[in-house]
Amino acid sequence: MSLLHFSDAAARARREGVPLVALESTIITHGMPWPDNAETARRVEAEVRAAGAEPATIAVLEGRLCIGLADAQLEALARARGVAKLSRADLAVTLAAGRTGATTVAATMIAAHLAGIEVFATGGIGGVHRGAERSFDISADLHELAQTPVCVVAAGAKAILDLPATLEVLETLGVPVIAYRQDAFPAFWSRDSGLAAPLRMDSPAEIARALVMRRALGLPGGQLVANPIPREHEIPRAELTPAIEAALAEAEAGGISAKEVTPFLLQRIHELTGGRSLQANIALVLANARLAAAIARKLAALSPERIVEGGEND
Repeated sequence: MSLLHFSDAAARARREGVPLVALESTIITHGMPWPDNAETARRVEAEVRAAGAEPATIAVLEGRLCIGLADAQLEALARARGVAKLSRADLAVTLAAGRTGATTVAATMIAAHLAGIEVFATGGIGGVHRGAERSFDISADLHELAQTPVCVVAAGAKAILDLPATLEVLETLGVPVIAYRQDAFPAFWSRDSGLAAPLRMDSPAEIARALVMRRALGLPGGQLVANPIPREHEIPRAELTPAIEAALAEAEAGGISAKEVTPFLLQRIHELTGGRSLQANIALVLANARLAAAIARKLAALSPERIVEGGEND
């Protein structure tokens, strides 16, 4: 029996040579409230299709590693409560036990690679949490980027994190961090974190070529494409910082830790910004889906031999 269970749409795309774009499922179960989660998931899938690729939302449903969800499955997941949040450490256990779980960035990357999917769109990656020098709370997303060859398109790292430390860890792990069409590293709801991005690229073709070149060089891991939130939807860093600081203080006072930290902070920031953070979150995920689809299409058209010889153009 196959480990992977492709949806009808994902299986058809594979047969027809349509590029697939992986999508995570924790944004459905832990990132947004009902019904925004289901509506956003459908809009993200529609954006990928409109850009010429096929979406593959990944989740574990009753012990089945699903690559692409039927609409009824997506709806059920969006309404579910108490769904496990899966990363590298617990993905296999959940599958073996026949349980249901939503995939984080790390788990989605693992499943995408198994399915032969090279591009993945998400909201923001995890990273080094503030106070990690005491808690050692560092997301598995960073190590996954260093070892699993998937191109991850995100609006940078979540702004609730220690962003300088996150960039330092990514550099140490050898992960290319590529800002799209700007020099600043974006911070999820804000276009500019105040930190310079290590690398910059201005077209999906450039990004696709870089991924193919990593493969040709035999380098492990993927790359992070930091796509800034559309300008009209951003919450500037100066406005957002007080809400983040207040939410962090509440989390520490409440003893909230580990996997519960991020969902708590996102919910409190949603409340403290009067819902603006949710609307910004939706806008950035849609933008990331569009860019990921464009990269996937360029990858599908590239010849690895010509890349190495320097013969491909935008």
